[in-house]
Amino acid sequence: MMDFPIYELQINEKQQDDAEVSFVALVDSPAIKRNFLAFNELVKFKVLSESDHVLVGPLMIPNQLIYRQSDKFGEHYVKFSAQTIESIAIKFAKKGYQNNVNEMHDPKKKVEGVTMFGAFITNEKWGVKPIDAYSDLPDGTWFGMYKIDNAAIWNKVTTGEFQGFSVEGLFDYVEPTNNAEAMLAQLSAILNKVK
Repeated sequence: MMDFPIYELQINEKQQDDAEVSFVALVDSPAIKRNFLAFNELVKFKVLSESDHVLVGPLMIPNQLIYRQSDKFGEHYVKFSAQTIESIAIKFAKKGYQNNVNEMHDPKKKVEGVTMFGAFITNEKWGVKPIDAYSDLPDGTWFGMYKIDNAAIWNKVTTGEFQGFSVEGLFDYVEPTNNAEAMLAQLSAILNKVK
C-alpha cells in the first residue's frame, strides 16, 4: 500500500443536499473488494422458492480503504466511517432509491426489474450480525438484498459478468488528519482477519 493521503467521505443528512448515495451499480469488480452472493435456489432458507433470483452482499464497509485518482486530489484513498454509512443508508431509504440500479456506473444503463427488498447494517450491540459468508466484515457494514426479475441481468450474474455491488453518489471530502494512524488501523484490521 503506497503512502497516499486518506480522506474520509461524508454526507449531509439534509434531504435537499446532493451529498448522498443515489444508485447502486452491478459491477464486475467492486471497489470494496467483496463480491455478492447469488442465490437462485434458496431451499436452505426455506422461505423463497427455487425460482427466486436474489443477490445478497455488502454495499459499504466501514473504514475500507478505496483507491482513487483525481485531478484535484491526485492518487489517494477514501473511506467511510460506520456513522457515515448509517447516515447514507437512512437517506437512501428515505429518498426511495431502492430501484436505482445501473450497470457498471453507466447512467445510460439503468436497469428495470432489480429491486432492493431488504437492507441491514450490522450492529453487534443490537444483535444484527452479517450472514455467515461475510462474518469477517466489521460492525457497521451495510448489506443489500436484491430481487432480480430481469432475465438479462440474472444471466449476467450467472455468467460472472457481474460479481458485486458498488455505490455511487456525491460525497464531501474531509481532509486527512493523521494518515499514519489510519494506515496502522487498517493494517491491524487486516492482521486480525488473518489470525
